[in-house]
Amino acid sequence: MDDVDAVQAQIARTMLTSDDWVTARLDGVLYLEISPVIYWLMAIAYKVMSVHDWAARIPIALSCIGLAWLTAAFGRWAFGARAGLYSGLVMGTCVGLWLFTRILIPDVMLTFTITQAMWAFSRVCDDAERHQREWAYLFAASLSVGLLLKILVALVFPVAAVLLFLFFTGIFFSTVVWKRLRPLSSTAIIFVIAAPWHVLATFRNPPYFAWTLKSLPGHYHGFLWSYFINEQPLRFLDLRYSHDYNTVPRIWFWLFPWSVYLPATGLLSFKPNDRAGRARLLAVCWITFILVFFTFSTT
Repeated sequence: MDDVDAVQAQIARTMLTSDDWVTARLDGVLYLEISPVIYWLMAIAYKVMSVHDWAARIPIALSCIGLAWLTAAFGRWAFGARAGLYSGLVMGTCVGLWLFTRILIPDVMLTFTITQAMWAFSRVCDDAERHQREWAYLFAASLSVGLLLKILVALVFPVAAVLLFLFFTGIFFSTVVWKRLRPLSSTAIIFVIAAPWHVLATFRNPPYFAWTLKSLPGHYHGFLWSYFINEQPLRFLDLRYSHDYNTVPRIWFWLFPWSVYLPATGLLSFKPNDRAGRARLLAVCWITFILVFFTFSTT
């Protein structure tokens, strides 16, 4: 019912039939602005269950289930069993989750990786946690998989939330926290997971020389420009080529649905003195940064 479905499903089918799992193509045309993981997962579903429209939707459906479970587990860990159950139910019945998974876009998968990164970071900061190293590595792995799902926002959103949290808790310059996060080995994990596809895509889709651009339609300048420049800063500034997207009024973006729950927050503690307080403060940093970010961008 949406052209995105046909585009995404056909790209995954082309990957499967052509055995080219690096460069996305639609009817032979390069499709360089989207990250590859959703295509890989759909192509695997085709491989296992043959090419069907319902097979293309299986990765999205499983991601919805996974996100609801992850939210419940995060809520249970931070606030107790009852809050965890309600958290999972809220996520599983969220109207946004229902609306934005009727089409084949990877946003629910991105939400899963960011949520997993936030939970992993919370576990790293917990003094009672016995497996801080494993959670630090899961934090890095979540960021790297997110990079293969939705480019730089998968890295910017969780990292910005974490930095704000560290600032407001006064432990930004604490060597203990940074040692727990293991920045060197975590960065290595991100490169090992995310870098190979980016390098291959760059070499297989290089920019044409200036004198050949005259014979090319549009503004194609190779993978790096299309993926990192056109789809990131230019889209943020509403200068993306081509201009084939719409925005929503910012008043609704800010007031709904957050305003419904704002009065209840006055009864809660956001002091990072215990696990629940740290989780609430991290959630506020997470929500606020994303709202501010899209206030100055296309929404």
